Amino acid sequence: MVLRSENIWTFLITLAILSHVSQSLHFELRSGRTKCISEDIKSNSMTVGKYSVIKPNEAHPSPPSHKISIRVTSSYGNTFHHAEDVDSGQFAFTAVEAGDYMACFTANGHKPEVTLSIDFDWRTGIHSKSWSRVAKKSQVEVMEFEVKQLIETVNSIHDEMFYLRDREEEMQNLNRATNSKMAWLSFLSLFVCLGVAGMQFLHLKTFLEKKKVI
Repeated sequence: MVLRSENIWTFLITLAILSHVSQSLHFELRSGRTKCISEDIKSNSMTVGKYSVIKPNEAHPSPPSHKISIRVTSSYGNTFHHAEDVDSGQFAFTAVEAGDYMACFTANGHKPEVTLSIDFDWRTGIHSKSWSRVAKKSQVEVMEFEVKQLIETVNSIHDEMFYLRDREEEMQNLNRATNSKMAWLSFLSLFVCLGVAGMQFLHLKTFLEKKKVI
């Protein structure tokens, strides 16, 4: 796929802007229910996540009704994080498999049912690197880390473009294979229809001959 230079620069600038945006999510979950959130992660990418159940009373520990279980798995079913009966936690790992990763939250069963409010922050790639923690007060060091951050952003964009190109090739190959199978199926269906029509014609001709109609 060939892109014009202006389109490439627009794409790079957009990704560079998005690389500084915090990805966070707030959702509700009822007792005994499960909710899953997916994230498309490419191979060898760093990903970090932090989750917490909002306490009904900040001055007291979370009651048993406000505990959850969480499991983070890859598209191949491998588990990268698992915790039970918790009200907060975090995970971090480097993806060894490309594809959709799933974070499933399950609220503990409780009667009567209660509704939990959960904050979830999931960052991948350049989003997962908190450069502000390592930046120093010195202006030179701050500039140095900003340059490193830009380099990491460019490398991330470069890897992302190759990843998207590979995914596009996979989809094109899948489309070609599907179209080929559909073409053969169409020819087979046509052949079957013609065969059935021919058999019906011969049967009708034989029937009419026996009745001496023709």
